[in-house]
Amino acid sequence: MASDPIYGVFLYSTYGLLPVRNAEWALGPFFVCRENMRSVPENLLQMAQTVVEGFDLELWGLELLPKQSSGQLLRVYIENEGGVDVSQCENVSRQLGAVLDVEDPIAGDYTLEVSSPGMDRPLFTQVQFERSVESDIRVKMKSTAVGRKNFRGRLLSVSDNEIVMQVDNDQHTLNIDQIDTARVVPQF
Repeated sequence: MASDPIYGVFLYSTYGLLPVRNAEWALGPFFVCRENMRSVPENLLQMAQTVVEGFDLELWGLELLPKQSSGQLLRVYIENEGGVDVSQCENVSRQLGAVLDVEDPIAGDYTLEVSSPGMDRPLFTQVQFERSVESDIRVKMKSTAVGRKNFRGRLLSVSDNEIVMQVDNDQHTLNIDQIDTARVVPQF
């Protein structure tokens, strides 16, 4: 799903798009198109799930992102009750890379990246939102909800494909299907 064009120079980070100031060297518009696990092709999701579960790990989520130069970035998040180490990421990357080379589900060039979801973990499913109740989260909606697209606050509850957030002094009920991206805000 294509987003509205964004003009300027931006750095893509785990906190979203950040504007770069004083970037006279950049010319022309910059377009962003994100796909997350809700819009990743089902066959790609199934391939990743099969490989990850074969290592007794949980597939936390997938992101298919455009790369700045060309091609796409397939980011695979894996999780384990005791945490994820580098060797687990390496094993999943090798096995999934081999499957993707044979099945070829992504048109054109792509880069495969396998990692843990980290402290600022993205939230893709209702179950993941349920695990994050009482956490601070950051949500970006696909379209405006209650007069805004961005929310940052405490996740109070999850039910029937909706989340309830406390943002400042207001409670907002948001439909999970209308969420573009959501991440836990780490507490230090």
